[in-house]
Formats: sequence, structure tokens, C-alpha cells
Amino acid sequence: MALKKALWVVPVGNFGGVARHVVDVATAGLPGYELVVLAPEGELADAVRRTGTRVIADSSFGVDAGFKSSYASLYNTVEEEQPDVVHTHLAYADIVGVAVITALRLRTRIRRARLTVPQLATTEHGIAQHTSVYNKNQARGVVMRIAHSARMLITPLKIAVSRSTAEQMKKQWGARKVTVVHNGVDAPLIQAGVERHRVQPKQSGPRVLSLSRLAPEKGLTTLIDAFAQVRQEHPDASLEIAGSGELEHELRARVERLKLSDSVRFSGFVDPLEAMGRNDVVVQLSVWENLSYTLLDAKAAGLGVVATDVGGNSEILDDAELVSPLDSGQQKDTEIAQAIVTATQHAHQPFNWQSVEEMTHQTAALYTQVLKKNTRGNV
Repeated sequence: MALKKALWVVPVGNFGGVARHVVDVATAGLPGYELVVLAPEGELADAVRRTGTRVIADSSFGVDAGFKSSYASLYNTVEEEQPDVVHTHLAYADIVGVAVITALRLRTRIRRARLTVPQLATTEHGIAQHTSVYNKNQARGVVMRIAHSARMLITPLKIAVSRSTAEQMKKQWGARKVTVVHNGVDAPLIQAGVERHRVQPKQSGPRVLSLSRLAPEKGLTTLIDAFAQVRQEHPDASLEIAGSGELEHELRARVERLKLSDSVRFSGFVDPLEAMGRNDVVVQLSVWENLSYTLLDAKAAGLGVVATDVGGNSEILDDAELVSPLDSGQQKDTEIAQAIVTATQHAHQPFNWQSVEEMTHQTAALYTQVLKKNTRGNV
């Protein structure tokens, strides 16, 4: 029996959290389905190719290409590939995908023909409790909320990466029947990757790691202030800030002002597993997270973890690993500093989480359900 086909649509070519999700699925495969990925040329396309999954790398598709070009690219790809499911990721692809599938449905009605129209699926990776986290422009935020609310009515299969994400989809966009499929992580592979880079400590103080964009919503100024308190108790503690972004100059100046230059290192882009191998604790003080791969990997690797109690973090972490949200008015540097020290002492705890294979089986089963419920071409 021929495999059914799932076309995954991703509007960015760089390698971030969503790209990790795509590559994990491409590596594991979708049981009963041929996976094809449409994305701009770039790091993501290269990574998917290395898994053996077919990639349609189209420079006329994606955020940088513009809506008209992206619409034409996806429309033509659907016509040529005839997928059973079109599965979009990230807001730009979500909007383009709805436009294309709606056009195909209208064409079928107008022609009164039994033409193939794929079922539409979406996975939400990035909705925040406050729209300003991802939309700094208030007017644009309102427009996007209206657009997302409309597409919720048109998209039969809606997947959220966490229960928190699903709740926000329902609250903000009026979504119904949202299914939660947590990001999977293959703990043995992560553990092995970190162990290959393991560096034994030369000091007794905590070795602290931050892996994120250097952006306001990541709480890095608070982390630096809290680390200054850690240093008071543990003078040989160290902090590695990995990543780049708009706040780098400001953060470096803060480190200088607090006289922490001898213990804080800005390492730029790094291999996350290599960085974990030379540290003891991962700290993530984000304003919002849906379901963080950084936290999943840190837990899988047996590192200590400290994170704000926001979004899907509480679905990954225990209460002892969570600190108050930065905007709650309750959080204090001392709370975070103490949590960092405690996390160092309670690292290497067992972590039970679903694997990538379990995640792909859930996703494939949802495709099969929606295809049975909505006969292909039924509009």
C-alpha cells in the first residue's frame, strides 16, 4: 500500500526551536506517511536533507519572499505533490497555508469537480499570554489575533506543543478541539552528546549556563544580578551566556559594572550539548515559553535547571526548579540565586519524557483520524 503524504511547511531557513522539531520528525519519520518539507534554502533545509527526507527548498517561499510569492509557491507545490495533509508551522506559514487551502476548496466548489484538497494541520509553537511578547506593534498584534481566530475555524487539525499553549489558543483565538502533542526528546542521545563534551569542574562553585537570544524577554539582566549574589557565597562560580542579540552590549556593560568580568563569559553561538557538558546548571528566566527544547535537553542530560514559572515550563519541571515570573512583582534576585545553588545540589535526577518516536506516532495517528473524518476533497 502506498504511503500517504504529509507536506510540512516552514517559512524560515535558520535553525531554531521549530527547526529542531522538524529535523527530529524527519529523522524519526511519520509512520504510514511520506514526509516532504517545503522551506526556504538555508540551515534547516540542509539539516533535513541529511536525514534523507525530501526537501523542496524554494527561495520564493518564506517570510523574506513576501506573501504573494509564498502563496504561489505553496499553491504550486500542493498541485504538484498532491499531499494528503498540509501541516504548517509558525504564523507566516499558517496564514499562507489557510489562504491556499481555502482557494483550493473554493475552486472545487466552483468547478463542482472531485478535486483533491488536502486536509490542513497546524502546530502552534509560539503563542504567549501577552501578545506584546511576540508582537511589539500593538496594531499588528490585533490584526494577527483576528487572522489566527479566522484560521482556527478553517483548520481541522490543531496541535499545541503544551497544555499551556492549547489554553492560550482557546482563550485568545477561540480555538476548539486542540490536541496537545509535547515535543519529544531522545534522552539517551542527549545524554551521550553531553557526556562526549563533559568537562570536569576545577572549582566547587556552580557553573551556570544561559542558552538564548540576548533579548529583553529572556530575563538576562535579572540573571546577571542573581549571579552576582551567587558569587558572594561562591566566589569561584562561573556564568556562560551563549547566544547573540540586541542586548549584548548592554549585558556586557552590566557585567563590567558589577565587576563580574572574570567569571562571566559571552560565548556567542555554541553547540548546546557541548555547552551543557562544561556547565552544571541551565537557567532560563524567559517572560514566556511554550515548550522549551533547552529545558528538555537540560533535564535529559541530568543538569540542574532553574526557570520561570511561565507557559509550558511547569509541564517539564518540578516546583523546586521554578521561580516566580519576572513580571509578577514577587521574584527577587535572592530567590533566583538560591534556586541556582539548590539546582546544583539536586542535578542528575531521573527524567521521564516521551521520545521523538512517540511524538511522531501521535502526530501520524492524528493525521489518520482527520483524514477518516474529512474525506479528501470534501469541502
